[in-house]
Amino acid sequence: MPQVSVKNKLVESAEDVFRRRGFNGASVQDITKAAGVPKGSFYNHFESKQALAAEIVHRYARGADFSMLDGDEPALERLRKHFLAQAERTRGTGVEFGCLLGTFASDSATAGDQVLTAVRQILDTWTDAVARTIEAGQAAGEITSARPAGTLAAFLIDSFEGATLRAKTAGDQSAVAEQLDIALAALRA
Repeated sequence: MPQVSVKNKLVESAEDVFRRRGFNGASVQDITKAAGVPKGSFYNHFESKQALAAEIVHRYARGADFSMLDGDEPALERLRKHFLAQAERTRGTGVEFGCLLGTFASDSATAGDQVLTAVRQILDTWTDAVARTIEAGQAAGEITSARPAGTLAAFLIDSFEGATLRAKTAGDQSAVAEQLDIALAALRA
């Protein structure tokens, strides 16, 4: 069985520590303790906690599945499936910890430029992907053209992240689907 690298142990453990404590509540010592590695080994792999957090954000983004946004189904159905899959991803890592992007976004003012830039890049990529589906829905007459697709995409993502944040406080995601239905209904032409 191949040995897990110290760097991978740090990344895996840090993601969990950041989810549970947020960026500001997690120390390098918390991360190395969770990884079961000496504290000094952290700096052999990362220049700072910010660099590790930015790497985790990028890794999280690589795991995002945008494939549901493509296809022949009506755009609103593709959007619904995509966001429900995102909700399931959050459920899989713990509703009580919320979306990792939301966690880092809420700490971005104090987490440093690396984390802020990483979160912004991922949100921009996500917005662009959702906007392409909205544009297709607008072209098909399914989605309102009263606002630009990018604005509507940001609205959907912000609504979803807000519902996920509320679910985090309640420890229950049942309202996320209802909030999503309300937001999608607002997009209808």
